[in-house]
Amino acid sequence: MNTKIKKIGVLTGGGDCPGLNAVIRAVTKTAIRQYNMEVVGIINGFSGLIHNDLRDLTEKEVSGILPRGGTILGTTNRDNPFHYPVKINGETVYQDVSDQVIENMKKAGIDALAIIGGDGSLAIANDFVNKGIPIVGIPKTIDNDLSATDLTFGFDTALTTASEAIDKLHTTAESHHRVMVLEVMGRYAGWIALQAGLAGGADVILIPEKPFSIDNVCDKIEERANKGRKFSIVVVAEGAAAKGGEMVVQRVVEGSPDPVRLGGVGNQVANAIERGTGKETRVIVLGHLQRGGSPTAYDRILGTRYGVKAVELLANGQYAQMVALKGTEIKAVPLESAIKKLKQVDPEGELVKAAESVGISFGTDYLK
Repeated sequence: MNTKIKKIGVLTGGGDCPGLNAVIRAVTKTAIRQYNMEVVGIINGFSGLIHNDLRDLTEKEVSGILPRGGTILGTTNRDNPFHYPVKINGETVYQDVSDQVIENMKKAGIDALAIIGGDGSLAIANDFVNKGIPIVGIPKTIDNDLSATDLTFGFDTALTTASEAIDKLHTTAESHHRVMVLEVMGRYAGWIALQAGLAGGADVILIPEKPFSIDNVCDKIEERANKGRKFSIVVVAEGAAAKGGEMVVQRVVEGSPDPVRLGGVGNQVANAIERGTGKETRVIVLGHLQRGGSPTAYDRILGTRYGVKAVELLANGQYAQMVALKGTEIKAVPLESAIKKLKQVDPEGELVKAAESVGISFGTDYLK
């Protein structure tokens, strides 16, 4: 054990997701019980390090939080210490306040950080690694788009929420003979849409990795109608786009590490289906319901395993790493390599082929 680490700080950055509290609990209990370390919770992501907003974490403080969604520490996806907005003479300018963060850590006696986040937060973590801060990253995102790990925690819960939504839409779609379009999250990756659509028995799945033709979507719906199936379920990833088209941007948030907010493709697809088929079509945007609620058993266990491994790495002096699920084991991978590439769906992969084999259309050529 590396006895240099006496006190660790833990923060949750970026968007929230189910399972964050499971990780916070595991980090805290492992650090205290196994390594006799102190643990400090950093409030609202990197903002807490900038403003010295900290909270001591004890076993009592994390008691009972395992099944809770969200994060007891709060989070934000805007306060990047290397690009921090400040007002000067009424105008917003961006400054590097990372040295202030390091000074606040020294004053608080924080020797190392466990940073729970997605690609944006972990990229900031890597910038601090380059300034000599001992850090271990923990992969969090409902999008499951970090390439260095088989799964991120939060994904399973979001997938379950989306699958249950499809189950509910089936009954009303069938009753009214409608087409139901469900827009789900995922940013630039189609993992939620693909797996929820497969689990929920969708008829069409549209994902960023397979640009679609609305004519092919309408053909699939008409084919079903001709066979006496008077309703259809279409699952659309928020990053999906038609061939030759672009992703639909809902808005741009200045100051965010990822300022683009996708959304609205579900409405476009629904309107096009109604025009192309004449069938009554409704759109449901699942939105932040996918981020909320109690984590599934799988995410509670995965989050706990990640938290335990992160503290073990810090205690052993293995810094600049990210914990990752590889097969059935939790491994350490270099943090720098973990954030280099987004993990997207293989458009010719086994999951896609399985969906096509059971008759699901991706808005391209499909098996009838």
